[in-house]
Amino acid sequence: MLKIQNLSKKFGNKTALNNINLEIRPGEVFCLIGPNGAGKSTLVKIAAGLLQPGLGEVLIGGFDIVKTPEKAKALAGYIPDEPTVWSAITGGEFLQIVGALYGVSPKERVERIPKLLSMFGLSGIDQEYFEDYSRGNKQKFSILAALLHRPKILLVDEPIVGLDPTSAETAKFQFAEFAKNGGSVLMVTHTLSVAQAIATRVGFLENGSLKAVGTMAELRRRAGLPEAATLEEIYKKLV
Repeated sequence: MLKIQNLSKKFGNKTALNNINLEIRPGEVFCLIGPNGAGKSTLVKIAAGLLQPGLGEVLIGGFDIVKTPEKAKALAGYIPDEPTVWSAITGGEFLQIVGALYGVSPKERVERIPKLLSMFGLSGIDQEYFEDYSRGNKQKFSILAALLHRPKILLVDEPIVGLDPTSAETAKFQFAEFAKNGGSVLMVTHTLSVAQAIATRVGFLENGSLKAVGTMAELRRRAGLPEAATLEEIYKKLV
């Protein structure tokens, strides 16, 4: 569903990404972890079409994000690390606008939006303005907007930050269910417990380069650690 080939990106003299090659298949939750400044958000933003790659290519469902951006973006749902939305609209209006942009029919929006609102218990506050929402509620609406058009892949940048514990568990469950139903998830997170709980594979990114990619079992073997080793222990050993 997502294929990244020889992807590099520079900002001035700084190399943000260095020859990244990665494939994410349907049914997979791929968690990308690494220190601040490693290039994680840059990679997700390039995959979402918000930044241009310097070299290489990114394909979503076989469509090049640069050459055929509308077809590629139609298959993806993007959840940013900072849920910034025009403050003078309501949550309900935001979902209606996003649905319209992605070609979701008015009839389907009427059916889908109430179900999505109930996912995080947002029914009732969808008529309030974004400027009055907490950071956590803004994040919840961003998650729902990404799911509204039934994408094939979710591109997620730090989804748990700002969510209360119950909502964080709901988000984890929804991402896992999305993959279980055939979707793909690329998730950037610093919350290693979240990655360990739902990832089918994990990638360690450091200084713009992928240092290791694999399942938990594969990464434990590479790190020379026992079967019970946590992702935090593996990360400390390999990065």
